[in-house]
Amino acid sequence: MKIGYQTDIGQRRKSNQDAVGIFENLKELKLAIVADGMGGHQAGDIASQQAVADIGSLWESTALHDEEAIIQWLLQVIQKENEVIYERGQNDASKMGMGTTIVATVLLTNRKLVLAHVGDSRSYLIRQSGLRQLTEDHSLVNELVKSGELTPEMAKSHPRKNVLVRSLGIPGVVEVDVTTIETEIGDKVLLCSDGLTNMLSDEELLTVITQPLLPEEIVQQLIEKANEAGGTDNITALLIEISEKEDEARD
Repeated sequence: MKIGYQTDIGQRRKSNQDAVGIFENLKELKLAIVADGMGGHQAGDIASQQAVADIGSLWESTALHDEEAIIQWLLQVIQKENEVIYERGQNDASKMGMGTTIVATVLLTNRKLVLAHVGDSRSYLIRQSGLRQLTEDHSLVNELVKSGELTPEMAKSHPRKNVLVRSLGIPGVVEVDVTTIETEIGDKVLLCSDGLTNMLSDEELLTVITQPLLPEEIVQQLIEKANEAGGTDNITALLIEISEKEDEARD
């Protein structure tokens, strides 16, 4: 397995509210996380950085390797982080309403991928020159598309495109989407913020990602092309290449 990742402020923003990280637990299983913060002042970057750091640190202390146990762990820690971010916003007026998206994945030893997400940060599977979106945006425009009120083309330029219907930092319980994906040697998995996908089409993503380059080189090119296209938001990309069978986890 090879991994490359990068985050960039983009061309229009005064601060970077995205956060990204790779963490390894006691069974040498890697957790990859991308988060895109929201909120005025510095609240958005605090929320995203806190979510990545908190969840990553908790993962490093686990010895989990069973698929179902990892699914339950992701559900629990993401829900707990939702509560932590909400309470921090309630206790500090300057951070009121802060929140973040999250997309996180764990690659198991049998090349299964456990994927969890809340918000509109995305994950894609790239296989044999084809690209498939693995996550569904938890956004207002996506709800309107699903109900038939908007077409996918109309959604791309809708003025409320960035309005989320789910994020971390809300009161009560947040619904977390968790799924397991079968991967193959040669597959590539992309985790990214909407600063990338709002700038580049699926076709443009596929053209860059299928190049015979290392993940860190591909990620660099994705960032550069998103900035060339306008870079209207912070841009974060994390690419995993399934290059060989992972060693079986130790008991």
